Amino acid sequence: MARSPSKRKGGKARATAAGERIYAIGDIHGRYDLLRDLLRRIEQHSRGLPEPEALHVVLLGDVIDRGPNSAEVLDFLWDWSENTTGQIMLMGNHEEMLLRVLDGELRLLRPWMHVGGKETVESFGLEEFHRRDNPEKFIAALREAIPSKIVEWLRKWPLCAQSGDYYFCHAGVRPKVPLNRQKRNDLMWIRDEFLNYEGDHGAVVVHGHSISPGVDIRSNRVGIDTGAYQTGVLTALYVEDEARDTVATDPDQPSEPENEAADTEGQLAGSLFGSQPLLGRNT
Repeated sequence: MARSPSKRKGGKARATAAGERIYAIGDIHGRYDLLRDLLRRIEQHSRGLPEPEALHVVLLGDVIDRGPNSAEVLDFLWDWSENTTGQIMLMGNHEEMLLRVLDGELRLLRPWMHVGGKETVESFGLEEFHRRDNPEKFIAALREAIPSKIVEWLRKWPLCAQSGDYYFCHAGVRPKVPLNRQKRNDLMWIRDEFLNYEGDHGAVVVHGHSISPGVDIRSNRVGIDTGAYQTGVLTALYVEDEARDTVATDPDQPSEPENEAADTEGQLAGSLFGSQPLLGRNT
Protein backbone atom coordinates (compact mmCIF):
# COMPACT_ATOMS: atom_id res chain seq x y z
CA MET A 1 0.00 0.00 0.00
CA ALA A 2 1.23 3.47 -0.81
CA ARG A 3 1.99 5.69 2.12
CA SER A 4 0.95 9.32 1.81
CA PRO A 5 1.45 12.31 4.08
CA SER A 6 -1.44 14.41 5.41
CA LYS A 7 -1.12 18.12 4.68
CA ARG A 8 -2.18 20.93 6.98
CA LYS A 9 -2.78 24.54 6.00
CA GLY A 10 0.33 26.11 4.61
CA GLY A 11 1.46 22.86 3.00
CA LYS A 12 3.29 21.42 6.01
CA ALA A 13 2.65 17.71 6.51
CA ARG A 14 0.98 16.36 9.64
CA ALA A 15 3.31 14.25 11.75
CA THR A 16 3.44 12.15 14.89
CA ALA A 17 5.73 12.99 17.77
CA ALA A 18 9.33 12.22 16.83
CA GLY A 19 10.24 8.54 16.95
CA GLU A 20 6.70 7.19 17.42
CA ARG A 21 5.19 4.51 15.22
CA ILE A 22 1.47 4.11 15.86
CA TYR A 23 -1.15 1.65 14.68
CA ALA A 24 -4.68 2.73 15.62
CA ILE A 25 -7.31 -0.03 15.45
CA GLY A 26 -10.99 0.65 14.80
CA ASP A 27 -14.04 -0.87 16.49
CA ILE A 28 -13.47 -4.60 17.10
CA HIS A 29 -16.95 -5.36 18.47
CA GLY A 30 -16.31 -8.87 19.69
CA ARG A 31 -14.48 -10.12 16.59
CA TYR A 32 -11.60 -11.88 18.29
CA ASP A 33 -10.73 -13.67 15.06
CA LEU A 34 -10.27 -10.39 13.22
CA LEU A 35 -8.23 -8.87 16.03
CA ARG A 36 -5.73 -11.72 15.88
CA ASP A 37 -5.65 -11.54 12.09
CA LEU A 38 -5.07 -7.79 12.12
CA LEU A 39 -2.31 -7.99 14.73
CA ARG A 40 -0.46 -10.47 12.52
CA ARG A 41 -0.83 -8.10 9.59
CA ILE A 42 0.37 -5.17 11.68
CA GLU A 43 3.41 -7.15 12.74
CA GLN A 44 4.20 -8.00 9.12
CA HIS A 45 3.76 -4.35 8.14
CA SER A 46 6.02 -3.14 10.94
CA ARG A 47 8.72 -5.68 10.11
CA GLY A 48 9.02 -4.13 6.66
CA LEU A 49 9.99 -0.77 8.15
CA PRO A 50 13.11 0.42 10.01
CA GLU A 51 13.04 -0.20 13.77
CA PRO A 52 11.22 2.67 15.54
CA GLU A 53 12.16 4.34 18.79
CA ALA A 54 8.70 3.49 20.16
CA LEU A 55 5.84 1.36 18.85
CA HIS A 56 2.23 1.75 19.99
CA VAL A 57 -1.05 0.06 19.20
CA VAL A 58 -4.03 2.26 20.08
CA LEU A 59 -7.46 0.61 20.25
CA LEU A 60 -10.15 3.21 19.67
CA GLY A 61 -12.82 1.60 21.87
CA ASP A 62 -15.89 -0.59 21.33
CA VAL A 63 -13.93 -3.80 21.60
CA ILE A 64 -17.09 -5.51 22.94
CA ASP A 65 -20.74 -6.09 21.88
CA ARG A 66 -22.35 -7.10 18.56
CA GLY A 67 -19.78 -9.75 17.58
CA PRO A 68 -19.67 -13.21 19.17
CA ASN A 69 -16.47 -13.20 21.23
CA SER A 70 -16.31 -10.20 23.54
CA ALA A 71 -15.15 -12.29 26.50
CA GLU A 72 -12.23 -13.65 24.46
CA VAL A 73 -11.32 -10.16 23.25
CA LEU A 74 -11.25 -8.76 26.79
CA ASP A 75 -9.28 -11.70 28.14
CA PHE A 76 -6.71 -11.40 25.37
CA LEU A 77 -6.33 -7.63 25.74
CA TRP A 78 -6.04 -7.86 29.52
CA ASP A 79 -3.31 -10.50 29.23
CA TRP A 80 -1.56 -8.42 26.58
CA SER A 81 -1.57 -5.30 28.73
CA GLU A 82 -0.31 -7.23 31.75
CA ASN A 83 2.63 -8.74 29.90
CA THR A 84 3.81 -6.06 27.50
CA THR A 85 3.90 -2.28 27.18
CA GLY A 86 3.03 -0.06 24.24
CA GLN A 87 -0.68 -0.60 23.80
CA ILE A 88 -3.41 1.88 24.76
CA MET A 89 -7.07 0.91 25.02
CA LEU A 90 -9.39 3.90 24.77
CA MET A 91 -12.88 3.93 26.27
CA GLY A 92 -15.77 3.53 23.83
CA ASN A 93 -19.48 4.03 24.40
CA HIS A 94 -20.08 0.29 24.51
CA GLU A 95 -17.54 -0.20 27.30
CA GLU A 96 -19.22 2.67 29.13
CA MET A 97 -22.63 1.01 28.79
CA LEU A 98 -21.29 -2.24 30.21
CA LEU A 99 -19.75 -0.45 33.19
CA ARG A 100 -22.94 1.52 33.86
CA VAL A 101 -24.97 -1.68 33.81
CA LEU A 102 -22.54 -3.30 36.23
CA ASP A 103 -22.91 -0.22 38.44
CA GLY A 104 -26.65 -0.86 38.63
CA GLU A 105 -28.28 1.36 35.99
CA LEU A 106 -31.29 -0.88 35.44
CA ARG A 107 -32.82 1.29 32.73
CA LEU A 108 -29.84 0.58 30.47
CA LEU A 109 -30.23 -3.19 30.49
CA ARG A 110 -32.74 -3.58 27.68
CA PRO A 111 -31.28 -0.84 25.43
CA TRP A 112 -27.83 -2.38 25.87
CA MET A 113 -29.15 -5.82 24.90
CA HIS A 114 -30.47 -4.33 21.65
CA VAL A 115 -27.14 -2.76 20.63
CA GLY A 116 -24.91 -5.76 21.21
CA GLY A 117 -25.03 -6.45 24.92
CA LYS A 118 -26.87 -9.71 24.18
CA GLU A 119 -23.80 -11.11 22.40
CA THR A 120 -21.49 -9.93 25.16
CA VAL A 121 -23.39 -11.59 28.02
CA GLU A 122 -23.69 -14.78 25.95
CA SER A 123 -19.91 -14.79 25.45
CA PHE A 124 -19.62 -14.87 29.27
CA GLY A 125 -21.97 -17.86 29.47
CA LEU A 126 -25.22 -16.06 30.35
CA GLU A 127 -28.52 -15.80 28.52
CA GLU A 128 -29.69 -12.38 27.35
CA PHE A 129 -31.86 -10.27 29.63
CA HIS A 130 -35.62 -10.42 28.97
CA ARG A 131 -38.40 -8.17 30.25
CA ARG A 132 -39.65 -10.94 32.54
CA ASP A 133 -36.25 -11.34 34.22
CA ASN A 134 -35.33 -9.79 37.53
CA PRO A 135 -32.83 -7.02 36.63
CA GLU A 136 -31.07 -7.04 40.00
CA LYS A 137 -30.47 -10.78 39.79
CA PHE A 138 -29.32 -10.49 36.19
CA ILE A 139 -26.75 -7.79 37.05
CA ALA A 140 -25.56 -9.84 40.03
CA ALA A 141 -25.03 -12.82 37.69
CA LEU A 142 -23.18 -10.59 35.23
CA ARG A 143 -20.89 -9.33 38.00
CA GLU A 144 -20.11 -12.94 38.86
CA ALA A 145 -19.47 -13.87 35.24
CA ILE A 146 -17.03 -11.08 34.37
CA PRO A 147 -13.75 -11.31 36.32
CA SER A 148 -13.32 -8.36 38.67
CA LYS A 149 -9.80 -7.77 37.35
CA ILE A 150 -11.29 -7.12 33.89
CA VAL A 151 -13.88 -4.70 35.24
CA GLU A 152 -11.39 -2.69 37.28
CA TRP A 153 -9.02 -2.58 34.31
CA LEU A 154 -11.82 -1.32 32.03
CA ARG A 155 -12.55 1.51 34.45
CA LYS A 156 -8.99 2.79 33.96
CA TRP A 157 -9.13 3.08 30.19
CA PRO A 158 -8.39 6.66 29.09
CA LEU A 159 -10.62 8.65 26.76
CA CYS A 160 -8.02 9.96 24.36
CA ALA A 161 -4.36 10.04 23.41
CA GLN A 162 -2.24 12.37 21.30
CA SER A 163 1.01 12.14 19.37
CA GLY A 164 2.14 15.25 17.56
CA ASP A 165 -0.53 16.30 15.07
CA TYR A 166 -2.69 13.19 15.66
CA TYR A 167 -5.40 12.96 18.32
CA PHE A 168 -7.03 9.59 19.03
CA CYS A 169 -10.46 9.04 20.57
CA HIS A 170 -13.49 6.82 20.10
CA ALA A 171 -16.24 8.95 18.56
CA GLY A 172 -14.78 12.38 17.83
CA VAL A 173 -14.58 15.84 19.33
CA ARG A 174 -16.86 18.84 19.78
CA PRO A 175 -15.97 21.35 17.03
CA LYS A 176 -14.50 24.68 18.14
CA VAL A 177 -13.70 23.33 21.61
CA PRO A 178 -9.97 22.98 22.45
CA LEU A 179 -8.81 19.38 22.57
CA ASN A 180 -7.78 19.69 26.21
CA ARG A 181 -11.33 20.79 27.13
CA GLN A 182 -13.32 18.07 25.41
CA LYS A 183 -16.11 16.45 27.41
CA ARG A 184 -16.31 12.74 28.17
CA ASN A 185 -19.72 12.33 26.55
CA ASP A 186 -18.59 13.88 23.26
CA LEU A 187 -15.41 11.80 23.07
CA MET A 188 -17.48 8.62 23.29
CA TRP A 189 -20.82 9.50 21.68
CA ILE A 190 -20.64 12.49 19.30
CA ARG A 191 -21.58 11.91 15.69
CA ASP A 192 -23.10 14.34 13.17
CA GLU A 193 -21.79 17.60 14.63
CA PHE A 194 -18.27 16.20 14.40
CA LEU A 195 -18.59 14.25 11.16
CA ASN A 196 -20.06 17.19 9.23
CA TYR A 197 -17.60 19.81 10.47
CA GLU A 198 -14.90 20.77 7.96
CA GLY A 199 -12.86 23.14 10.10
CA ASP A 200 -9.62 22.46 11.92
CA HIS A 201 -9.67 20.72 15.31
CA GLY A 202 -6.08 21.54 16.24
CA ALA A 203 -4.98 18.03 15.18
CA VAL A 204 -6.14 15.27 12.87
CA VAL A 205 -8.71 13.32 14.88
CA VAL A 206 -8.44 9.54 14.40
CA HIS A 207 -11.71 7.92 15.45
CA GLY A 208 -14.08 4.98 15.17
CA HIS A 209 -17.76 4.83 16.25
CA SER A 210 -19.29 5.82 12.88
CA ILE A 211 -19.18 3.08 10.27
CA SER A 212 -17.99 3.91 6.77
CA PRO A 213 -17.52 1.59 3.75
CA GLY A 214 -13.79 2.24 3.80
CA VAL A 215 -11.34 4.45 5.65
CA ASP A 216 -12.93 7.91 5.79
CA ILE A 217 -10.09 10.36 5.19
CA ARG A 218 -10.84 14.06 5.58
CA SER A 219 -8.56 17.04 6.07
CA ASN A 220 -9.40 17.22 9.78
CA ARG A 221 -10.15 13.60 10.70
CA VAL A 222 -9.70 9.95 9.75
CA GLY A 223 -12.51 7.49 10.51
CA ILE A 224 -11.51 3.83 10.68
CA ASP A 225 -14.65 2.01 11.81
CA THR A 226 -15.22 -0.25 8.81
CA GLY A 227 -17.99 -2.27 10.48
CA ALA A 228 -15.86 -5.29 11.34
CA TYR A 229 -18.64 -7.26 13.03
CA GLN A 230 -20.69 -7.09 9.80
CA THR A 231 -18.12 -6.84 7.03
CA GLY A 232 -15.21 -8.90 8.30
CA VAL A 233 -12.97 -5.88 7.67
CA LEU A 234 -11.13 -4.61 10.75
CA THR A 235 -8.91 -1.64 9.93
CA ALA A 236 -5.84 -0.06 11.45
CA LEU A 237 -4.31 3.31 10.57
CA TYR A 238 -0.52 3.47 10.57
CA VAL A 239 1.11 6.85 11.23
CA GLU A 240 4.79 7.59 11.76
CA ASP A 241 6.41 10.98 11.34
CA GLU A 242 4.78 12.25 8.10
CA ALA A 243 3.94 8.79 6.72
CA ARG A 244 0.45 7.30 6.77
CA ASP A 245 -0.93 3.94 5.61
CA THR A 246 -3.71 1.47 6.36
CA VAL A 247 -3.64 -2.20 7.32
CA ALA A 248 -6.86 -4.23 7.24
CA THR A 249 -8.19 -7.74 7.37
CA ASP A 250 -9.53 -9.32 4.20
CA PRO A 251 -12.59 -11.59 4.61
CA ASP A 252 -11.61 -13.40 1.42
CA GLN A 253 -7.97 -13.89 2.42
CA PRO A 254 -7.49 -14.30 6.18
CA SER A 255 -3.86 -14.14 7.24
CA GLU A 256 -2.18 -17.29 8.45
CA PRO A 257 0.39 -17.57 11.26
CA GLU A 258 3.89 -18.39 10.06
CA ASN A 259 3.86 -21.43 12.29
CA GLU A 260 1.68 -22.80 15.05
CA ALA A 261 4.11 -21.91 17.84
CA ALA A 262 4.29 -18.27 16.72
CA ASP A 263 0.53 -17.95 16.99
CA THR A 264 0.27 -18.39 20.75
CA GLU A 265 -1.39 -15.40 22.37
CA GLY A 266 1.62 -14.30 24.37
CA GLN A 267 4.01 -14.43 21.43
CA LEU A 268 1.60 -12.80 19.02
CA ALA A 269 0.98 -9.86 21.32
CA GLY A 270 4.41 -9.57 22.87
CA SER A 271 6.38 -9.67 19.63
CA LEU A 272 4.89 -6.35 18.53
CA PHE A 273 6.72 -4.34 21.15
CA GLY A 274 10.34 -3.78 21.95
CA SER A 275 10.33 -0.33 23.56
CA GLN A 276 8.64 1.62 26.31
CA PRO A 277 5.53 3.68 25.54
CA LEU A 278 5.89 7.43 25.04
CA LEU A 279 2.44 8.27 23.73
CA GLY A 280 0.60 10.78 25.91
CA ARG A 281 -2.76 9.75 27.37
CA ASN A 282 -5.55 11.70 28.98
CA THR A 283 -8.33 10.47 31.20
